[in-house]
Amino acid sequence: MSPEEWTYLVVLLISIPIGFLFKKAGPGLKRWGAAAVGLGLTLFTCGPHTLHSLITILGTWALIQAQPCSCHALALAWTFSYLLFFRALSLLGLPTPTPFTNAVQLLLTLKLVSLASEVQDLHLAQRKEMASGFSKGPNLGLLPDVPSLLETLSYSYCYVGIMTGPFFRYRTYLDWLEQPFPGAVPSLRPLLCRAWPAPLFGLLFLLSSHLFPLEAVREDAFYARPLPDRLFYMIPVFFAFRMRFYVAWIAAECGCIAAGFGAYPVAAKARPGGGPTLQCPPPSSLEKAASVEYNYETIRNIDCYDTDFCTRVREGMRHWNMTVQWWLAQYIYKSAPFRSYVLRSAWTMLLSAYWHGLHPGYYLSFLTIPLCLAAEDQLVSALRGRLSPGGQRVWDWVHWFLKMRAYDYMCMGFVLLSLGDTLRYWASVYFCIHILALVALGLGLALRGASPSRRKTASQPTSLAPEKLREE
Repeated sequence: MSPEEWTYLVVLLISIPIGFLFKKAGPGLKRWGAAAVGLGLTLFTCGPHTLHSLITILGTWALIQAQPCSCHALALAWTFSYLLFFRALSLLGLPTPTPFTNAVQLLLTLKLVSLASEVQDLHLAQRKEMASGFSKGPNLGLLPDVPSLLETLSYSYCYVGIMTGPFFRYRTYLDWLEQPFPGAVPSLRPLLCRAWPAPLFGLLFLLSSHLFPLEAVREDAFYARPLPDRLFYMIPVFFAFRMRFYVAWIAAECGCIAAGFGAYPVAAKARPGGGPTLQCPPPSSLEKAASVEYNYETIRNIDCYDTDFCTRVREGMRHWNMTVQWWLAQYIYKSAPFRSYVLRSAWTMLLSAYWHGLHPGYYLSFLTIPLCLAAEDQLVSALRGRLSPGGQRVWDWVHWFLKMRAYDYMCMGFVLLSLGDTLRYWASVYFCIHILALVALGLGLALRGASPSRRKTASQPTSLAPEKLREE
């Protein structure tokens, strides 16, 4: 492990006892205490580069105050533009930020764009109330008022997830501050249930990264190995990659659970990142609060089992970095300038790659995902339904195997980063996943075009086309 990785681990581990200290505190102590801890961690790890996060916060707050009815798009443009400046500092002859500064800036970008969207929703709801002449009462997820500058700073520097996530909305943060009867919210047992696999994942990470170091792929000797060896090597590389993030995200979730952060009644049907989807009245007494069943789905960032064992590429994306996936779906995918699922996915992956950084490997990897999505959608639609139940089970196992190999292959770009290293490795395995995806896409299109049901649909009156588009 590098010194940076040890620092991340220490920050994650100390957030757990800190969470227990804040759990039963009042709203004021929670707000300013959590912000003080987060700001202290930021200053300690980032030093003078903390100024970047402060500039981003002040710029976003100014946009919210100036244009509350359109601040979401403005905040997105501002924060993503600042990311470009932030990453070009070395080219401009300015001091290069630390890796910790980059981590803080990434999470802060998500939070500020989400905050601007929440403020815009509040402003639009208030305008509708004024136009209608009556109040509809509290809406699910709506903010009570526009946060002040100090409140925006406290949310931005809250120590929870400040470097590793999970992402959370300002509404989730407010619910934690105003949590009724926090002593009735369970923490210790959910924390132990969540934390138990982390030591095993940590040992597996250390073992796999030691036996199969990534640096070997950058050496000329690696490319003298036989093709099966080169193909196999991406499997343990991606395995080590997953184990590393499993440990980090589980530890980050445990820090939230210790503080009771993101706890909602099960009946609220909370989603990772987004929070509750159903309104649940707060308990009126300690006894009623103690009888409520809670979960921490709002801050759940990883589903380790389903990430590894789900069948499809699309499903794997949903179970990985779940709170950020919600953010991408809510603020990027839904507003994409395309109607096609594949094109919307490509747009989302492009901006996701940009959010991660400017390294070409990010773009090569993320922009391979839409091709894999299109290929599996076409082939599944064309073939799977024609198979017997036993044939479908075999299909699912083969599909799972190929899904994992696709992620192995894409991971190499994510970890090698440079254009030369990524293309060199992919070329050494003959761009196998790209070729396989193109063949699967072509086969799926050919089979779907030749199917009787397809021809029957095509022969129906064209007046049904708009209705079909609306359904899709």
